[in-house]
Amino acid sequence: MEKITEEIRHHEVDKELLKRLRRIEGQIRGIHKMVEEDRYCVDVLTQIAAARAALDKVGLAILKSHTNGCVKRAIQSGEGDPAIEELMDVIKLFIK
Repeated sequence: MEKITEEIRHHEVDKELLKRLRRIEGQIRGIHKMVEEDRYCVDVLTQIAAARAALDKVGLAILKSHTNGCVKRAIQSGEGDPAIEELMDVIKLFIK
């Protein structure tokens, strides 16, 4: 039963992430249009900052899910060291 509940939660998280990504797609299209229309630079930069922040939120949600799922299972199965090393590598990429 716990595995089924975990799968349902994971599916709901995936649906929410996909919804957020579609919203970000719209933001990017809006930025593209703003550049085409030669809109005021500060307005374009503000929208870029908003899209970047939205992507960061999606990335953090995926990172949390990976840590609580994949990394946790690897640690429990005795394969934690490579999983933790991989996690640290991806965190380094994420915070650049």
